Amino acid sequence: MSILHEHSLTPSRKSPFRFALLVGLLSLVAPSVFAEGEKNMSFKGTLIAPPPCKVDGSQTIEVNFGDRLGVNKIDGVAYAKPLEYRLECEDTSPHGWKLTLSLAGTAAPFDGDVFRTSSLGTDKANENNLGVRIYQANGTVFKPNSQLDITDAQNPPQLMAVPVKRSGSTLVEGGFETLVTLQADYQ
Repeated sequence: MSILHEHSLTPSRKSPFRFALLVGLLSLVAPSVFAEGEKNMSFKGTLIAPPPCKVDGSQTIEVNFGDRLGVNKIDGVAYAKPLEYRLECEDTSPHGWKLTLSLAGTAAPFDGDVFRTSSLGTDKANENNLGVRIYQANGTVFKPNSQLDITDAQNPPQLMAVPVKRSGSTLVEGGFETLVTLQADYQ
C-alpha cells in the first residue's frame, strides 16, 4: 500500500484540483524564466595578414669557402666564413608581430647540428663525412630546421658558416655544396 502526501506532485484523490493548478502555473511561469536567461551574442573582428619579409630580396646567398680547403684541416673552426644577408621587413610594432628567422635543410647523417653536403664530382665519399655548421657570432648553433627570434630586423644576428667533418673520417679531394633555405617570417 502506498501513501501519497498532500505535498506530492502526483495527483491524488484529495487534490486533483491542486495538482492541475500547480501544473498550469508552472507552464505559464517556466517559459518566461528560461526566456529571460537567454541572450544573443555577437562576435566581430578584423583579420590582418603579416607583412612580407624578404631575405636579400629573395636572391640566392653564396658562401664560398674557396678552392683550397685542406682535407686534413677541416675541424669545425678553420675556414669559417660570415653568412652575409639582410632582411627587408616592414615595421610591425603597432601590430605586435614576432619576427623569426628559420633555416630549413637536411641534417648531416653524423651530426644533427650540421647541414648535409653533396659532392660535386663523381666521388661521393665525402657526402656522409662532410657538412656545414651555421652558427651565430656568439657561438650558438643554428640547427637545421630550427628558428630563432629576431628582435630588430634592421640588425639581425650575424651568422657564420664553417665546414665540419665526421670525427675519425678521412676526406677526399673534390667540390661540395649544401643547399639551405634561410627564411624570415612574422608570427
